[in-house]
Amino acid sequence: MSYNTFGHLFRVTSFGESHGPAIGCVVDGCPPGIELTEADIQPWMEKRRPGQSKFVTQRQEPDTVKILSGVFQDERLPAQVTTGTPIGLLIENVDQRSKDYADIRDKYRPGHADYTYEAKYGVRDYRGGGRQSARETATRVAAGAIARKVLDKLYGTVTIRGALVQMGTQKIDRANWSWDAVNNNPFFCPDAKAAPAWEEYLEAIRKNGSSVGAIIEVVAEGIPAGLGAPVYAKLDNELASALMSINAVKGVEIGDGFATAALTGEENADEMRMGNDGKPMFLANHAGGILGGISTGQPIVARFAVKPTSSILSPRKTIEKSGAETEILTRGRHDPCVGIRAVPVGEAMMAIVLADQALRHRGQVG
Repeated sequence: MSYNTFGHLFRVTSFGESHGPAIGCVVDGCPPGIELTEADIQPWMEKRRPGQSKFVTQRQEPDTVKILSGVFQDERLPAQVTTGTPIGLLIENVDQRSKDYADIRDKYRPGHADYTYEAKYGVRDYRGGGRQSARETATRVAAGAIARKVLDKLYGTVTIRGALVQMGTQKIDRANWSWDAVNNNPFFCPDAKAAPAWEEYLEAIRKNGSSVGAIIEVVAEGIPAGLGAPVYAKLDNELASALMSINAVKGVEIGDGFATAALTGEENADEMRMGNDGKPMFLANHAGGILGGISTGQPIVARFAVKPTSSILSPRKTIEKSGAETEILTRGRHDPCVGIRAVPVGEAMMAIVLADQALRHRGQVG
């Protein structure tokens, strides 16, 4: 199976399966001299880690990261730093329950990649979905932590934050948006008033053995103008590709996205004036911080839609590998809204794209 590497100068290659002994990744292209320990990565892993509330899968994985290579602690230096060589990261799987999938080993879950994987490769790992499992995204979060360090090294403090702005039919009121509220509820919801209603809504979904989708918004601040390149390395092009590569994502938009179709040219124009600091200032950000595929210096804003979890308890019509028609319901431990834990994954992919683009920008224009 090829195509497990993402990026150009900052490259991430992930490996492992949901029910294998471990998952991990190799990060290549990280500049030398950046302070890096497991403690720098672990807080981001905690955001995505399963089992933290009744609204996510109860699989108990500590997601402890081990750095296997690419760093060095010289006794003459105050901290462990990157060496410029490939950084190997390993995350052990400790709470697999492969027996939960015995009943569906020959059945294809509707809405899942079971059929397409087998159609392509002639074999599939039915235990938790194998390589197609969202378990793989833990490696992206680990790599994203390193990407954040690269961005901070190049630009000072870069802030990348994500929030769940819609869960199923439930939407936030943007007038109530607060980044402080995001970490004070189990949904990464920026609307503190909406969160209690979301809890009641998802609890009913969970008890019915069903699932719902979600929309996640990711915002990057502190990125200068100039990242991205025409024609085939546009920043929004690569960001959309990165977010679409996340498991269960079915749609991506930058800035106002699809809503711009209903705007007039006057409404959509991000008008400009000179700021007091002598630098251009935009009066709006419909473009999401990207024009012509190049960053404007404004906040970079992207949203992505995550479909409902395919593994549900409600019987669905399907077929077996033999072609026999049957029904399927999936027992085990699954997220009633997989979009919740996609929030830190979206942040990580944003960081990886920006780090890669930043290094390429530096290489081309200095």
